[in-house]
Amino acid sequence: MKTYQNPTYPYVRVPDQDAAPAIRPVIVVGAGPIGLALAIDLGMRGVPVVVLDDDDTVSVGSRAICYAKRSLEILDRLGCADAICARGVGWNVGKVFHRDELVYRFELVHERGHHRPGMVNLQQYHLEEALVNRAREVRGVELRWKNKVIGVRPGRDRVDVTVDTPDGPYSLSCEWLVACDGARSPVRGMLGVESEGQVFRDRFLIADIHMKSDFPPERWFWFDPPFHPGQSVLLHRQADDVWRVDFQLGWDADPDEERKSDRILPRLAAMLGPDARFDIEWASVYTFQCRRMKRFRHGRVIFAGDSAHLVSPFGARGANSGFQDTDNLAWKLALVIDGRAPEALLESYDAERTRAADENLRNSTRSTDFITPKTPVSRTFRDATLQLAKRHPFARRLVNSGRLSVPAVLADSPLNTPDRDPDFPSGPGAMVPGAPAADAPVSGAEGPWLLRYLERGFTLLAFGPLPDDAVAALARAPVPVNVVQVDAPAAPGAEAIGDTEGLVASRYAALPGTCYLLRPDQHVCARWRAFDLPAVAAACARATARN
Repeated sequence: MKTYQNPTYPYVRVPDQDAAPAIRPVIVVGAGPIGLALAIDLGMRGVPVVVLDDDDTVSVGSRAICYAKRSLEILDRLGCADAICARGVGWNVGKVFHRDELVYRFELVHERGHHRPGMVNLQQYHLEEALVNRAREVRGVELRWKNKVIGVRPGRDRVDVTVDTPDGPYSLSCEWLVACDGARSPVRGMLGVESEGQVFRDRFLIADIHMKSDFPPERWFWFDPPFHPGQSVLLHRQADDVWRVDFQLGWDADPDEERKSDRILPRLAAMLGPDARFDIEWASVYTFQCRRMKRFRHGRVIFAGDSAHLVSPFGARGANSGFQDTDNLAWKLALVIDGRAPEALLESYDAERTRAADENLRNSTRSTDFITPKTPVSRTFRDATLQLAKRHPFARRLVNSGRLSVPAVLADSPLNTPDRDPDFPSGPGAMVPGAPAADAPVSGAEGPWLLRYLERGFTLLAFGPLPDDAVAALARAPVPVNVVQVDAPAAPGAEAIGDTEGLVASRYAALPGTCYLLRPDQHVCARWRAFDLPAVAAACARATARN
């Protein structure tokens, strides 16, 4: 590639190869985006982690490129979103075309007052390199390159692992093993567990091209365009003047032939015009799959990201759902390892993230069915919907060019405390138990954004004064609760912030006295109209599976 040179990370012989190793708290298999994010998160929580990867570089080719607002907020907490956003291309507008006409445009974020954009496009190799750099800064994170896991033997109280290296195999043990080793997951194969789901009978060509262009940084999707009749095409801008083009090919296309330049160049010339000047950076042909494991936890082996669930790329639900996996798992694993929560807490990871995976699979399947209709009747319905959508807003809700990634609302989580106050809103976007916290501009010592104050563990967000002894009691709890007070003098030990534009109170439907309890992953787990110390303590116990 002209715009990127893959780094090479050195293989280093470690003491474990020459002596009986100690049992490590956590081993993460796979140094892709999900494995690296999990390792960083665990390291920041004081949990030592060893990351094993069979390669010595980042991904080859752009692969995952679209990172949604919630993923960027997670990466903010991990300390690497600034670098990713600075390098990437932020966008908020998408356009859908049918043949040569614009059907409609949409915006990902309709309201002001959010730190991060609706989406940032960045080639996966850039993202991984930023995560590797951050992982090297975090105490307790050890990256071992050219360390290939070739054996996994789960036990009652530990997992034994056999690792192959350029110097030969060695053994390693851990309390918990997390498989972040991708769609073909060797760890999944070693345990003899499979994913279930659907493989779609269609093929798509990805072509990354280097091109100077004044096209705006928007998502453009064509159904049946004149330059690629009968099929669909997607265009995205990435960093370094690299553009991603996805061409639908049909099931009968030969993957080996379609990757060749003499097949790709005419398609691009027809799309971009005879005067366009570009170079092909990378190309690949893929087939859609929508699959997941029945369970993401198998004893002391836990699966996250593509190793646990796999969706089609339309909608950007793959890597984005994987980041939500790590965000959900890291704090729970840290509490269990530290002895402050029972092992049962990890069952909630399986419960919450399998439900989230099912939501992604449903959306991804529906997108794929609309994009690639399987019968003449389905195609007629799709084309009629597109024609209606040009003139009638109601029809635009039926157009599906990929329902874009949104954060999971864990409404049915066993960790939630049900509302006891009936006047809280419960519609879409409301801060119901299970919802991810909404950001908003604030004033305070830690910076101008609310989420920055909700990233240090369990947090009580209080709209009004609190008793001094209550704040001290929450700090002394078995699982401490931080206190953030909005537009009120802070009690000793609490943090005070100002609601500079009134958006915090608005987004949290706050009245004087309203309180929200938020988990370490910034999901609401309880809310009240008035502070009640026993109720907060009980909700925290429930959210950590201690009752």
